[in-house]
Amino acid sequence: MAAPKTPRAWQRMLSGRRLDLLDPSPLDVELVDIAHGLARVARWNGQTRGDHAFSVAQHSLIVETIFCRMNPAVTATDMLFALLHDAPEYVIGDMISPFKSVVGGGYKSVEKRLEAAIHLRFGLPPHASRDLKDRIKKADTVAAYFEATELAGFSMAEANKFFGLPRGITKDMIDIEPAPALAAQSRFMQRFEAIELLRKAGP
Repeated sequence: MAAPKTPRAWQRMLSGRRLDLLDPSPLDVELVDIAHGLARVARWNGQTRGDHAFSVAQHSLIVETIFCRMNPAVTATDMLFALLHDAPEYVIGDMISPFKSVVGGGYKSVEKRLEAAIHLRFGLPPHASRDLKDRIKKADTVAAYFEATELAGFSMAEANKFFGLPRGITKDMIDIEPAPALAAQSRFMQRFEAIELLRKAGP
């Protein structure tokens, strides 16, 4: 009897890289793949208003904008952590929080390994510090409030219950209009490159 075939655990990227989901290598991580993937992954399972899906690439840009406004003394390295906070989703998609709680630890362990590979690829520590993670999460929650009320059909009262009322951040500070995938991809790459220039310039 033939031995059962081992399931394929890698994904081929448009860059030609093969990224192993169980043991991802930083050498197989490319910015162009991240930007391409995130620009085509829909937030809120696609349940948003507009002619285009509101992508994780756009969400990432908004979170980084809010993070910088909430943390005036932020470093360029911190900015990059914020921009890449959902980067593993270019491979594993954007699983909504209620489903993550059903799936449990398996999803989280894959996400953590991908996060480490992505960070190492761009010269960051494998994971952000607890304090930095908390500050990025606050910005993420503020972004979720505006996405919920502006795009996903939540009332302000409902969004306030789940995400809290943002303080010091207003919707005119962010670009929340859903954009075509190519535009979101381009904006993500441009912001990454601008942050990299700041990092090279030093403190």
